[in-house]
Amino acid sequence: MRDAIGDKLILQATSEAVGMYQPAEQMAMVRGLRPEAVSMAIRELVPDDASERDAAEFFAWLGRENISPQYILYSEDEVRRFMDLRRRSVIPGETVFVLYVLGRYSAGQISAPADLLPFLGAAGGAGIHWGFCAFGPREGACALMVTALGGHARVGFENNRWLNNGDLAPYNAALVAQVAASAELMSRPLADADMARALLAGPGDTAIREAVA
Repeated sequence: MRDAIGDKLILQATSEAVGMYQPAEQMAMVRGLRPEAVSMAIRELVPDDASERDAAEFFAWLGRENISPQYILYSEDEVRRFMDLRRRSVIPGETVFVLYVLGRYSAGQISAPADLLPFLGAAGGAGIHWGFCAFGPREGACALMVTALGGHARVGFENNRWLNNGDLAPYNAALVAQVAASAELMSRPLADADMARALLAGPGDTAIREAVA
């Protein structure tokens, strides 16, 4: 992909336990791969107090290697724990990027726009850039709310296969196009790769903070 497109796309890996891999194995994968960016579930990499030291060392290593982290959070309680980890410097950095996952554990894995509100209420504080992903056919409706509230979007077949009109999406790009249209409705500019890199790396300027990553 790098040979084909150069640096016009951020290649982000995802670390996930899938019921098989322990935190040490997930961290070893990232250390071996050294991706430009990586998304990681806090509940998997820092499952308890005993895991905090290794996780803190790993997160600090990401910073030294200029690997942009995206921290995945599944519930209001996880947001509160994440904020505590930040206060105690287990999670480093003045600015972080988090991903709120909507609908993963709801009935039938169907999300709704209001599912976002508890996450935002629990976060508080400064220095958080946030995005969302949403399970089920209301992904597009969730994206409209997120863009209105200043968030960023991660969409695609991983979580949903249905368009806003109820049709089966013919390809992944059709879901992305819906979110781009939502951004236009909300006067939110779309981020290119360089703007998204700046957003992931730190506070950035106003144009970057208002971009859809």
